Amino acid sequence: MAKITYVNADGDSTIIDVANGDSVMRGAVLNGVKGIVAQCGGGASCGTCHVYVDPENTKPLADMHRVEDELLYFTACERKENSRLSCQLPVSEELDGLVVHLPEKQL
Repeated sequence: MAKITYVNADGDSTIIDVANGDSVMRGAVLNGVKGIVAQCGGGASCGTCHVYVDPENTKPLADMHRVEDELLYFTACERKENSRLSCQLPVSEELDGLVVHLPEKQL
């Protein structure tokens, strides 16, 4: 398990223990984190699980696949250098302490 911190747009944060093998998105959905819509359920086809990885992150993240890279151009909020789709971030113990910031909207 890894503790993942989800920071919403107004600055409130929620820390969730996410099981190894789940995605950062699934951890949010299973625990009712508002701000992650996940319309496609993790299939990397909707972009409604967009997050901004904390700029101070030193955790090893999965490489960005071409499909994720393309979808990030069509998210509801601005794509930034640290934008990722949380469905494409598999959780492992190495991600313990990861902080992600949620955009103001997903749709």
